[in-house]
Amino acid sequence: MKLKCVIIDDEPIGRKILSEYIEDVDFLELAGQAENPLKAMSILNNDHIDIIFLDINMPKINGIEFLKNFKMNAIVIMTTAYADYAVEAYGLDVLDYLVKPISVERFLKACNKAKEFSASKKPHITETPGDHFFIKCEGQIEKVYYQDLLYAEAMVNYVMLHTTSKKMMVYITIKGLEEQLPRNIFIKVHKSFIVNGSKVKTIEGNTLDIGGAKITISQNLREKVLAEILKDKMIKR
Repeated sequence: MKLKCVIIDDEPIGRKILSEYIEDVDFLELAGQAENPLKAMSILNNDHIDIIFLDINMPKINGIEFLKNFKMNAIVIMTTAYADYAVEAYGLDVLDYLVKPISVERFLKACNKAKEFSASKKPHITETPGDHFFIKCEGQIEKVYYQDLLYAEAMVNYVMLHTTSKKMMVYITIKGLEEQLPRNIFIKVHKSFIVNGSKVKTIEGNTLDIGGAKITISQNLREKVLAEILKDKMIKR
């Protein structure tokens, strides 16, 4: 099955180059293209899209603002002339960041990464009734007990699960993981961290101590996070 792609780029030459690259890759299919994110919405809403090749500097709304304001189920690969936004883009869960002019070799590397990511993410986690779930990690399916999972940390293209005994690398976004873990146990405290609320040892200011790790609570989430962790069990004098 081919991966359906959308190109969002305000430069005609940029769209042309990417469309030709896509045409030459046997597992890709071009579903549409647009000169800015707003014009691409009709394509994104009316078709299942696997990969978005997204420029940054565009009229009306740039690529970074688009990612911040619209939830993307598709894999996002940035295609831009500006290297300065790479850190911010990776923080928004993009899979890869290509700086123009984009070589065929670099394009293929990103596409192969997208293919592997797409194949591995369905399903990442198989939930089961009770006290555990199964997850695909390093080519095998492992059972993880909720009580053993301390916290999850978003990395560049994957999530690291920190358990009481080891670390496990899983190819899933932090958003995807959050959607599949039970919310009565796990709490998103930062854009890069989900914690097991029952494993919090101490809270000092905006910092949680979980298994010896110090995890910062986002300022905008602090009130909600503290309420979920404490759950009215705070003893007051």
